Amino acid sequence: MEGLKQFLEYILTPSTEIFIVGALIVLFLPVLVHLYISRSTPYTSLPSILLLGPAGGGKTSLLTLLERGDHAAPTHTSQVPQSVELTVSDHHGASTFREAARGDAPGSHRKFLLVDTPGHGKLRSQHATSQIASGSALRGVLYVLDAAALDESLADAAAYLYDILLTLQRRTGAGKTSKTPNPVAVLVAVNKLDLFTAQPATLVRSNLEAELGRIRRSRSKGLLDSGVGVDEIGSEEQDDWLGEYGSEKFSFQQMREFDVEVDVVGGSVLEGNVDKWWDWISDRI
Repeated sequence: MEGLKQFLEYILTPSTEIFIVGALIVLFLPVLVHLYISRSTPYTSLPSILLLGPAGGGKTSLLTLLERGDHAAPTHTSQVPQSVELTVSDHHGASTFREAARGDAPGSHRKFLLVDTPGHGKLRSQHATSQIASGSALRGVLYVLDAAALDESLADAAAYLYDILLTLQRRTGAGKTSKTPNPVAVLVAVNKLDLFTAQPATLVRSNLEAELGRIRRSRSKGLLDSGVGVDEIGSEEQDDWLGEYGSEKFSFQQMREFDVEVDVVGGSVLEGNVDKWWDWISDRI
């Protein structure tokens, strides 16, 4: 008892040692608590949806529409990727994306990142490949294209889509030797259906499949003409072959073998007709 009394008198009596110990406790205790909590609590990154597609398709306009909820902001060609954090509700009574995306919407809410990427030919492939390769939280790809300009831009739109699908196909194939990566779905968002010259989604789908098949045949022939040794042609050709190897015609259904589900859905950012695209996002978050 006498020892306790002396100890209390010592710590309650002002002295240099007591001030130093108290200062160290005040400074370092919060840091130690923070480190303990951060290490004991696993870090989880938000699921993400990637916006890809040729320049002028409406990717950035779609991002601003979903962010603001009322209208799309005027945009220009993106130079660097940008992302926004959005919230989706599982409330099935919502009739439009504006109702489902509200912070006070009924039901449980889930946050996700919507990532916009440049569509310019010199910038897009690098950003798309890096985002897909490093995206362990990636849940889907929205490939936005201009349905009104597809007569002139079909070859370019299909070539970019070919590279994206092939990257996803290789991503799944690479995971077969270890942990299989999470499936990544693809939605071809056929934008600008409000314009008179726009092609309907069904026609866009068939035209894309035909052009993707032509690209596949062309790249296969290019490999044969490149002088690669006969023993090496088989493995390299199969690695660059999109979809079912050796098939005569390409279809999006062939991508299911690689856990890549491809849908083609029409809409219009200008008119705010993006509810089906939002539902597709909601199903994957």
